[in-house]
Amino acid sequence: MVPSYLFYYGPHSFLWFSNLALLTGLLAAWLENRWLASMALVATLLPELGWIVSFVGGLAGVAPLRELVSYMFDPGIPLFMRALSLYHLPLPFVLFWMTWRLGYEPRAWRLLLLVGYGVLLLSFLLAAPGRSVNWVLGPVAGEPQPWLPPLAWLGLVMAGFTLVWWLTHRFVARVTATNRRFA
Repeated sequence: MVPSYLFYYGPHSFLWFSNLALLTGLLAAWLENRWLASMALVATLLPELGWIVSFVGGLAGVAPLRELVSYMFDPGIPLFMRALSLYHLPLPFVLFWMTWRLGYEPRAWRLLLLVGYGVLLLSFLLAAPGRSVNWVLGPVAGEPQPWLPPLAWLGLVMAGFTLVWWLTHRFVARVTATNRRFA
């Protein structure tokens, strides 16, 4: 996947949190590192579930978050490249299982804030129209939003990610608490 993405999409595509979570999850599995697994899960659980719902809905002709998955139905993108993106389907479940097995590290979400803000800032600095990663230019991946100054929009994106990560952290901490009692 890495060489194909580098060639077709370019290095900036590895700033997407889902791509980072895939690579971080592989490293977490290899090292059996609960910090990395916890960070990858918290960073992507809700957005990945949104991707899955939109993709399955798109197959049925009703995609609730169409922009998340529009590239999957774009005949201009080679089928092989679109097929590589099917990793989104198992990713949140594999990360959840790995976190369940290794144990959730509740402090990892704070480290995710630092790393995540860095990724968002880098995404913003490298963004160009048509190449907006993590929605740092606007709600549609390729289009800059016209409503706010760019830095205000970035602040809003950071606040949105912070809320999503905090909610995910609270959910995962609660669900995995039973695992800690019986381990």
